[in-house]
Amino acid sequence: MRVVIQRSKQASVTVDGLVTGAIDSGYVLLVGLTHDDTLDDVQYVAKKVAELRIWEDEAGKMNHSIVEHGGAILSVSQFTLYANTIKGRRPNFIDAARPETALPLWEAFNDELRNSHGLQVETGVFGAMMDVSLINDGPVTIIVESKPK
Repeated sequence: MRVVIQRSKQASVTVDGLVTGAIDSGYVLLVGLTHDDTLDDVQYVAKKVAELRIWEDEAGKMNHSIVEHGGAILSVSQFTLYANTIKGRRPNFIDAARPETALPLWEAFNDELRNSHGLQVETGVFGAMMDVSLINDGPVTIIVESKPK
């Protein structure tokens, strides 16, 4: 499992002209899943996202988590995080999980952030063409991956 965290001041996802999710201060999460990911990966990465200290404290040091800072999550499924570009000019996505595997894991990830960590989670639409708009705060962009297997 691979998640790109973008700390944002404001973000939204639009599908077919309709806003499906929007947040003010928080994280935009681009979530990629591979075919051997499990609920253990989901729980590990959700905990890491919730507890990662990338918000400034009073001294200006990155010392607060999103839970401590406050804020919301905008979670966007993105199979292209597992693009393989080693050979040729067209990426292949053989490492990305098939939709029947990825969708339940993405939903479980979002539920884990909500239920175990108390975060407000807005989402895009799984498998849809989405317009993602954000104002990156910092900019701060961090990649989190599940434990190696």
